[in-house]
Amino acid sequence: ALPRTPVPVEAGDGAVYTPLLTHDEQVDVLDRLDFMLRNISELRKEVEELRNSLQRLATEIIGEVRCHLEETQRVTRRRRFPFHRERSDSTGSSSIYFTANSGTANTDDGESEGGYTTANAESDYDRESERESEEVEDEASCETVRMARRDSLDLVNEDETHLILDSSLEEGLGQLLQQADRLHNGDEQEKREGFQLLLNNKLAYADQTDFLWRLARAHSDMYKITEDTDEKKSYASDGKEELEIAFQKWDQSAECHQWYAILCGQLSEHESIQKRIQTGYVFKEHIDKAIALKPEDPKSYYLLGRWCYQVSHLGWLEKKTASALFEAPPTATVQDALQNFLRVEELSPGFSKAVRVYIAKCYKDLGNSSAALLWMNLASDLPVNTKE
Repeated sequence: ALPRTPVPVEAGDGAVYTPLLTHDEQVDVLDRLDFMLRNISELRKEVEELRNSLQRLATEIIGEVRCHLEETQRVTRRRRFPFHRERSDSTGSSSIYFTANSGTANTDDGESEGGYTTANAESDYDRESERESEEVEDEASCETVRMARRDSLDLVNEDETHLILDSSLEEGLGQLLQQADRLHNGDEQEKREGFQLLLNNKLAYADQTDFLWRLARAHSDMYKITEDTDEKKSYASDGKEELEIAFQKWDQSAECHQWYAILCGQLSEHESIQKRIQTGYVFKEHIDKAIALKPEDPKSYYLLGRWCYQVSHLGWLEKKTASALFEAPPTATVQDALQNFLRVEELSPGFSKAVRVYIAKCYKDLGNSSAALLWMNLASDLPVNTKE
């Protein structure tokens, strides 16, 4: 029902207007407003409870991480004496322990039966003493850690906490990255395992540059091995978002710019001509940044060569669209592409079969058939590593 509008009953200065709403309608509106206010109040309480729950969850996570750090520190202290003085059948080993504990020089390779027994007896005694001293030290150290933990609750700020966590997780990160690189170079099943491995560790290493660009690379791997179009677009889009979040904090990683450009190119394969041309500008922008950050990386020159080659072969419709939409449409020649591909071979001879094939294609487009044949033969000497 529409609200009533005031209607004059009689014309002139003495016109009488009917009320906008009747008494019953006003009561109904007030009831509705009261209902909305109660709902807003309940919603505010729920939001507050959710905020408190998130704070408690964050506190629990920090507590678990710190407990892990304490355990790691205990293991490190126990490894302070990596060689336990155990009984050995080698008289040479016994003489070493005996000499070290007695403080006397012993140059004799053999030991008498009495000397052997004495050495091992003292070794057993030292081992028991070591164990007791380590237990005492562990208890004292753990108490120190607990005290420091209590004191740090008010003294350690968030940035310092991140530094402590980064230091403790550095060793694990190195092993994780090595495993991710190995799986990336494997077959499709290993690529899937590498992608899942990185996803499982995202919470712990999401602020690490070397982890993030590998996670983006894993998204690109999943794009390549997935057949479903919607899944392909999802993997490329999610990988881009990971790096876009990273670029908000820092953008000094050549690999991050490389894989962002690659994911942009993959996603553009499923978009309109206008979007592909627009993505082309973004692609080149990030490749240029990657080269500026790491000028000796052959992969960046390969990607730039691919971009130049594709731009030099744009069709009539794509060129007209670019001219209509942009003041300065992208320009590149086959010669530009050739120079970048030759730069790849200069930095890393035999970088990939694809590079030499593109060099041959460039020479063929430039009318140099003999050079094209030479580079095709050189390409045939390399193994096939990718579907491309």
